[in-house]
Amino acid sequence: MKYKNVIEGVFLSRPNRFIAQVLVDGKEETVHVKNTGRCKELLVDNARVYLSVSDNPARKTKYDLVAVEKVTDRGALLINMDSQIPNDAVAEWLPVSGLFSESAVIRREYTFGKSRFDFFVQDADKKAFIEVKGVTLENDGVVSFPDAPTERGVKHIEELISALEQGYESYIVFVVQMKGVVEFRPNRERHPQFADVLKKADEAGVKIVAVDCLVAADEMKIDSEIKVNLL
Repeated sequence: MKYKNVIEGVFLSRPNRFIAQVLVDGKEETVHVKNTGRCKELLVDNARVYLSVSDNPARKTKYDLVAVEKVTDRGALLINMDSQIPNDAVAEWLPVSGLFSESAVIRREYTFGKSRFDFFVQDADKKAFIEVKGVTLENDGVVSFPDAPTERGVKHIEELISALEQGYESYIVFVVQMKGVVEFRPNRERHPQFADVLKKADEAGVKIVAVDCLVAADEMKIDSEIKVNLL
């Protein structure tokens, strides 16, 4: 997934979860934040951020905040924090992922039960549902999800288990929106119920996959699978 036009800025503040104040070429701008999560460990004072420039003159905000540079003991870590891009990245990756054949039919946003899953795949006699979760929370090379309680996430996993019981294959793909990490873990401290239901899903046969990404200021592309540790 590639952005058309990206510029650099300096993060100043986040008045609410939808907007941020960013210094761009010496001028303070109000920008749209494409991630409504907390992201407090990313959006810190004077962080270097990257903004995609909108070509829609009718928009209230000219910029979208899509990536941030996090300073770590291992050096600067570029993290994409656009919550919409993981699904686009998975759509590009699935045909070459090895999970399905080249002739598989892949559909986006498919309703099953009371949930709408991100993907439905028909591959000969095999039918599969896939739910995608973007991951931006990192600590010493370990990434985790969620960064805040997510009842919706719990519901999706329970529906994946239900689909499995009805003869479908079920996958949950955690898209780690950065490179240079070693392991994915559920964030039990932030949401124990999510960690519990994820482990339940694994034991039931839901396939849990975590993949890291090559990230540039103007691009994000899935690269490699990483270790999943359900604790």
